[in-house]
Amino acid sequence: MFDRLDDLLARYEEVMAELGDPGVAQDPSRFAKLMKEQSDLLPLVEAYQDYRRNQQTIEDSVSMLEDERDEEMRAMLKEELSEAREQADGLEQRLKILLLPKDPNDEKNVIVEIRAGAGGDEAALFASEIYRMYAKYAERNRWRTELMSLNESGIGGFKEATFLISGSGAYSRLKYESGVHRVQRVPETESVGRIHTSTCTVAIMPEAEEVDFHLDLNECRFDVFRASGNGGQCVNTTDSAVRLTHIPTGIVISCQDEKSQLKNKDKALKVLRSRLYEMELAKRHEEEARERRSQIGTGDRSEKIRTYNFPQGRVTDHRIHLTLYKLLAVLDGDLDEIIDSLTAADQAARLAGLSEAG
Repeated sequence: MFDRLDDLLARYEEVMAELGDPGVAQDPSRFAKLMKEQSDLLPLVEAYQDYRRNQQTIEDSVSMLEDERDEEMRAMLKEELSEAREQADGLEQRLKILLLPKDPNDEKNVIVEIRAGAGGDEAALFASEIYRMYAKYAERNRWRTELMSLNESGIGGFKEATFLISGSGAYSRLKYESGVHRVQRVPETESVGRIHTSTCTVAIMPEAEEVDFHLDLNECRFDVFRASGNGGQCVNTTDSAVRLTHIPTGIVISCQDEKSQLKNKDKALKVLRSRLYEMELAKRHEEEARERRSQIGTGDRSEKIRTYNFPQGRVTDHRIHLTLYKLLAVLDGDLDEIIDSLTAADQAARLAGLSEAG
């Protein structure tokens, strides 16, 4: 591990030297590439420097203790040595985590699909609340949301919603959210006070660009139709809505939120490309079964991942057995504690997998 860290530190110093070369600044492409590499290496370099300072402190304290005779000074050195040794394990663990292979999709934007599941109107209402939860979380992180497609129920719920979240690291934070979300409560639609269970399905997909996945337009069929929905200018008056069918897979994407047919077509293509890219990633994960089992959350849409229990005011993530009694805060977008715990559990599992492999 430390040989690799020394190599990365040497590379960081090379990058910094190149960035200081006036000739590099005149090449925007080269300069941008070096700046990205510098940004990627910096957390690891800083962590390694902290570790090396810690090890130097330990060595110096041990050396000085051998020669020191003054009891008061020896007590100070022992305290300093004890603190440094306590920090050493944490610093080494941090380095191991930073050296884990990075998911190449982590910095991507995400396309989120939410579908009402079992529970009829109550499931649709729950789906709309889950949509709001992610929209609020995006707002907390200063990410931008853009609605791609929406199919509403008659009482204000969502049968299906597809939207884009754009922002640095969006996929790295939201990638564990795919799966079945379950709610337990007395429904607004229920006159008798019985607790019902309803579900919705969440799919988190990295936004795929053309460079990630080449989509053959010859395999696509476009149909246009008149937009439906709440009234307003240009709604129901022009054939602006688009239905995109991917013939090989049978996937159908409908977009009608824009007044422009061209914009709706672009949105539909973006969703289709990301969905096909996700399918390709899932296939790769299946081929790497052992690695996938070591991770928290497979992205399987049929996996029940979380329960939102209103009578008890609790949220439980079943994958890591985490229960929080702050349901309303979570539904208002306070997801960091859950996401941080999922990330830590995934990192621990991956580190354990590397130890077993080693």
